[in-house]
Amino acid sequence: MDLKQTKDILNKFAKYVIKQARTNLTKGKKNSSKQLYDSLDYKLKVGQNSFGLSFLMEEYGAYQDQGVSGKKRKYDTPLSFKSKMPPPSSLDKWSVRKGIAPRDKKGRFIPRQSLNFLIARSIFTYGIKPSMFFTKPFEKAFNDLPPELTNAFAIDIENSIE
Repeated sequence: MDLKQTKDILNKFAKYVIKQARTNLTKGKKNSSKQLYDSLDYKLKVGQNSFGLSFLMEEYGAYQDQGVSGKKRKYDTPLSFKSKMPPPSSLDKWSVRKGIAPRDKKGRFIPRQSLNFLIARSIFTYGIKPSMFFTKPFEKAFNDLPPELTNAFAIDIENSIE
């Protein structure tokens, strides 16, 4: 059975979700390295009587989307910091790209290692606020999907019977 109509609807759905998620990343200023932006993709598998759609992104995309609860500030998310803070070394390139270079009371620049440690400790304490950059467009498109998908699936079945 050829599910051409269904495949087209699911491709449109996935492309819309990816496009809106990328827009939300850019508008939310969560796109400093473009690594997460470029990693957004989907995989559509269509079998004889079934189909599957998977969305792909960098692992940290889930943390940006759903947020992470810190030790002091809690968010409505299943993710939280328990006993380990994020590694300060992972923030090194990010702090350089963002141009963060604070000075101490004497006007000297704070060493980058110290700055990265302070940022990591802040993330551990206060968490990461949920951005919902992927969840919102997915839910919106998914709510619009069922009538179109049902109709396309029915047309595919009728075409295969003929």
